[in-house]
Amino acid sequence: MKKILEAILLAAFAAALVSCNPQTYKKINYLQDVKRDTTMTMKVNKGIIIQPQDQLSIIVTSRDPKMSVPFNLSVSTFYTGSELASSGGASQRITGYVVDNSGDINFPSLGSIHVAGLNRWELQDLIKDKLSDNGLLRDAVVTVEFLNFKVSVLGEVTAPGTYSVTGDKITILQALALARDLTIYGQREDIQVIREQNGRRQIYKMDLTRSDIFNSPAYYLQQNDVVYVTPSKVRAGQGEINENYFKSGSFWISLASISATMATLIINIVRVNK
Repeated sequence: MKKILEAILLAAFAAALVSCNPQTYKKINYLQDVKRDTTMTMKVNKGIIIQPQDQLSIIVTSRDPKMSVPFNLSVSTFYTGSELASSGGASQRITGYVVDNSGDINFPSLGSIHVAGLNRWELQDLIKDKLSDNGLLRDAVVTVEFLNFKVSVLGEVTAPGTYSVTGDKITILQALALARDLTIYGQREDIQVIREQNGRRQIYKMDLTRSDIFNSPAYYLQQNDVVYVTPSKVRAGQGEINENYFKSGSFWISLASISATMATLIINIVRVNK
């Protein structure tokens, strides 16, 4: 009996050593090649590029509020609840411009404007110049914002889902933070960013254990990007077992065999100690 207990303790100690293997930490830590107090040159963020199907809020203001009214869309009023009279409350939201499949919007007094391929600052300057050049508004202040900036985070993260982004800048690290970080089973060295732009689908692979992610075109996310965290082989194996193994006859045969072996061992131990 004493020898059996010693064997069990030795096996537990060996398992603890394996779990503390330094190689395990190398698979989990981010930015492993960065030394302490390192200064890195930041890549210029050009902002979100406008694409077809985007929804834009464009607001024009001036010193005389009445002069800018014709260039702004009306504010929609909508009611919550199924019955307007009983809902008891109304909310207002800005009506946005939807970029058509050709990359254009129809702006009041200016007509069709091609906006695809521009960022919001470039579009602000373009509309301001057109209003001034056409003698419509000399002191216009134009503000452009995205109404549909969302990113999706899938795979081995704590809270997968689609997240709305306030503003127009979000990094891959910030998106993972919104999803409450990777699980222990997520492969830090195999993150994929799926991006659809200009009629093409581009897939970027990123390694969070290395600092060169800061130079990746996908470090700053664009609207509708999908971030996918690849599961480790351990997680993939668990999924296969959970889905198939427990349904198979071999699992129950193995379980019966192990149970019989354990029962025989216990009986022999009891006989020896009598």
